[in-house]
Amino acid sequence: MTDRAQQVILDSVQVGEIITSLVRQIAQEGKNLGNLAIVGIRRRGVPLAQRISAQIEKLYGVKLELGILDITLYRDDLSLIAVQPVVHATEINFNVEGKRIVLVDDVLFTGRTVRAAISEILDFGRPAKIELAVLVDRGHRELPIAADYIGKKIETRRDELVDVLLTETDGEDKVVIR
Repeated sequence: MTDRAQQVILDSVQVGEIITSLVRQIAQEGKNLGNLAIVGIRRRGVPLAQRISAQIEKLYGVKLELGILDITLYRDDLSLIAVQPVVHATEINFNVEGKRIVLVDDVLFTGRTVRAAISEILDFGRPAKIELAVLVDRGHRELPIAADYIGKKIETRRDELVDVLLTETDGEDKVVIR
């Protein structure tokens, strides 16, 4: 398969600005942060969640509960991804009961990843509310799932790929379509 040409949708400055905007939306200018927990979906949702949590602590002086989800075993296509899929640890080291949970992921596409993440969180207990924050919403939903906080909405063809590159995993921040 040949590489397609890449179109940069967001550069590093824009990614940083969008994360700050998401932080302000989630924090609602510092209101109701005592019951908030941030949970990143592996892979690139985790560094985004960590950045959001760190900025909330810096801007509003509140240290939030931070969790990491590995949804591998909750996927509805598990048998299609690998004979022996690699499963990483889920780290929810706090009680989710009654919490306002903000799930964080890099790209919202079909909605299947979010469905799996919600199922996993509910196995830990019953939060008061689950919200979704994404860096990019590219459309093409297969399930009735919508983000509460969207960094950037982009139009794509179904066959295009949206790659989010983050410093923590890729050495740079940018979003490209190929």
